[in-house]
Amino acid sequence: MQNNSSTPAKPSLVRPLVFLLLLVGIIFVVRFFHLDQFLEKERLRETIAAYGLWGPVIYMLVWLAAPPLFLPGLPIGLAGGVLFGPFWGVVYTIFASTAGATLAFLVARYLVRDWVAAKLTGTKLAALDEKVGQHGWKIVAFTRLIPVFPFNLLNYAFGLTRISLPAYVLATFIFMLPMTIAIIYFSANLLDLLQGKVTWGVVLGIALVTLVGLIPVIYKKLRARRALLNLDDYQ
Repeated sequence: MQNNSSTPAKPSLVRPLVFLLLLVGIIFVVRFFHLDQFLEKERLRETIAAYGLWGPVIYMLVWLAAPPLFLPGLPIGLAGGVLFGPFWGVVYTIFASTAGATLAFLVARYLVRDWVAAKLTGTKLAALDEKVGQHGWKIVAFTRLIPVFPFNLLNYAFGLTRISLPAYVLATFIFMLPMTIAIIYFSANLLDLLQGKVTWGVVLGIALVTLVGLIPVIYKKLRARRALLNLDDYQ
């Protein structure tokens, strides 16, 4: 298979560094302008809980709409941890994000095949069906665990492949869990960090995000020793 890019993608420290600098900047603003009083997580969660089922329902509906509408998922996921805590944040997010990914998959398969095919022309995703034919659900697992393509476009792209709906849904659900748990647990303790409190929850959250973020780097090192699943042309 031909590789359309001239050089393979390499792990970059730019995104983690930008994220860290942004976080430091937000903490500085919060402390400088004395915004701590507005960042009490227990008070915020009690306010959300007062709305009963409407809070989780609205959050999950936003997640359901996000993949088909190409809305960024990270801010929504961060909000889930802040508003609902580590346990329910993970539960609501993993089910809703999987449902949103499935909705985009079904839209591509049954409603807008030609539009999606045109979007994929000239990209590496154009050869996704061939890879699915060779490796089946493992391709879904690979791209969920090691995100080498934009999440929203990937959902549509899988709709054009021969993978079955149950295999797609199950692989998406299972292999999005590690990143979901890391992001939600981190964001569940984010308000403590913004208030300048370095708790064990904050430390564990940062460790989880770092660990999951290192998965692509670890994979690339393994691939340097051997071709893992013959997926070299996906990088």
